[in-house]
Amino acid sequence: MNRFPDPDDTPDGPAYEGRLLARPDDEVVDQGIGFDLGTLLSRRGILGLAGLGAGAVALAACSPLATSAATPSASATPSAAGTTTPTSTPSASAVLPAGEIPDETAGPYPGDGSNGPDVLEQSGIIRRDLRTSLGGTAVVEGVPAEVTLRITDMASGDAPFAGVAVYAWHCDAQGRYSMYSDGVEGETWLRGVQVTDADGQVTFTTIVPGCYAGRWPHSHFEVYPDAASITDAGNAISTSQLALPQAMLETVYALPAYDGSARNLTGVSLTSDNVFGEDGGALQMATVTGDASAGYAASLVVRVDTATTPSAGAAPGRP
Repeated sequence: MNRFPDPDDTPDGPAYEGRLLARPDDEVVDQGIGFDLGTLLSRRGILGLAGLGAGAVALAACSPLATSAATPSASATPSAAGTTTPTSTPSASAVLPAGEIPDETAGPYPGDGSNGPDVLEQSGIIRRDLRTSLGGTAVVEGVPAEVTLRITDMASGDAPFAGVAVYAWHCDAQGRYSMYSDGVEGETWLRGVQVTDADGQVTFTTIVPGCYAGRWPHSHFEVYPDAASITDAGNAISTSQLALPQAMLETVYALPAYDGSARNLTGVSLTSDNVFGEDGGALQMATVTGDASAGYAASLVVRVDTATTPSAGAAPGRP
């Protein structure tokens, strides 16, 4: 008896489980690791094929998850304000981090209603472009950035976490937070919500944040079960922060719009930072492409485990 599965004859050639064989003259089990992984990810059935043992399983475990698109380099187009913004929308890196995204403080300026100001109750908060206040037209100054977060559901084998709502916020080029900092209490820029697509991804059009004394440059985000849940900060299933790489920051902070950021950056490191210091931001460091003139594209895979209880909370210092 043949212990190998037989392919199906189709007008386009031999196929197995609806997929044309990469090597039509060879057995189904001899189609190469790319074909095997495709079958594993789509049906979880390749482990039952004769001839595939621990080696194939190990290769599958070490391989990136499939994504809908590769991460492209950022290009740029002029914006209405005369600046440039990256036109590419990268898929966040498909390689899974080593663990769940760490729970981090939302800080004293979350704007989620947990300490007073609540942007999540306002009309228009579900948006991609964060560079204006809600209902406004003035674009906040700074180097453009497209930030893509890919959320995975650890409780479902790291499947794309589709349909969850992600609230993101960060400071401007001068280190100010809208709704809180002196002079911008009435602004709502650099805050917004997106709902993840079928690939578990959201992308925000924003700027590179500045560096204020005592903190490594970062962006905050909260993950909610769905868009209807954002009106109560207690519904967040994950609260964390994204870190940015030093080389990119040093380039950006040489620009006049970021006056003071270069000096502040010399006074902090990833290992001394009170949020990223425990592991140097290993699970929170974004992958970045682009440049300061055209803008940057940053991406991060965020593994969320709904089987654990969120432990993040506000802190007395700046976020």
